[in-house]
Amino acid sequence: QVQLVESGGGLVQPGGSLRLSCAASGITFRRYVMGWYRQAPGKERELIASLPSGGSTTYADSVKGRFTISRDNAKNTVLLEMNSLKVEDTAVYYCYAKLGFVIYWGQGTQVTVSS
Repeated sequence: QVQLVESGGGLVQPGGSLRLSCAASGITFRRYVMGWYRQAPGKERELIASLPSGGSTTYADSVKGRFTISRDNAKNTVLLEMNSLKVEDTAVYYCYAKLGFVIYWGQGTQVTVSS
């Protein structure tokens, strides 16, 4: 059974930081592209960061320079460090694992940026 479990969301003030974590089980983690999407109320789901094993990171323009994705293949974990958070970063953040046409999702974690 595949599970992706996110943690680390919460409420933060503008300019603050959060670190999201996603723990994967039930997959050969190193084979998968890992990444993060987010979905704000009334908006489509947006790909914000991805990282294949041994590959290059990809970021959405909206988060480039502020967010950093990393992975630990020994711990089956992918992290998203979020700095200089803005109100418009408020969304549910979803971890995903992708291999070819197969994609798995986490349940999502809420990030709210508000003063």
